[in-house]
Amino acid sequence: MKILLASQSPRRKELLSSLGFDFEVVKIDCEEILPEDIKIEKAAAYLSELKANAFGNLQNDEVLLTADTVVANENQFLGKPKDEAEAKEMLRSLSGKTHQVYTGITIKTLDKTITETDVADVEFDEISDKEIDFYIKNYKPFDKAGGYGIQEWLGMSKIKKINGSFYTIMGLPTHLVYKILREL
Repeated sequence: MKILLASQSPRRKELLSSLGFDFEVVKIDCEEILPEDIKIEKAAAYLSELKANAFGNLQNDEVLLTADTVVANENQFLGKPKDEAEAKEMLRSLSGKTHQVYTGITIKTLDKTITETDVADVEFDEISDKEIDFYIKNYKPFDKAGGYGIQEWLGMSKIKKINGSFYTIMGLPTHLVYKILREL
């Protein structure tokens, strides 16, 4: 069985490798557009499955893994910030509050598609504008949903409590991936 990871995320590559799986990274070109009426808790799974379905050449001995992470704060999606101003706005909105991180995974073979979502609640301490500026300047979180990486300085210094999997917040619910891949 050959595992294909359809993700450019260095964090997902690191996590899948740490689980002990050999895999090849593949690229999928897919417009990630959500239906307007989709519920937040369904969005990550929808996007993950959308990516899996956009991959056309799956072979008999291959397993495709796709994933997507969605951050939600007060029922609002927080995507990847387009620029510094949007990153600041996102981080200010998370300061002193609890938000949700949903990561959806799709594992697909020629005859089976399994899609699962895991959610974690993340509680931030208050984050000052000076701390936000420091974080953005030094960590440039423009490739991260919600504008932060849990494994970076902001996560280490400002997260008070997590209810759920740390790895789900990082972008890959490793416990689900491991269980499904082992069953296949």
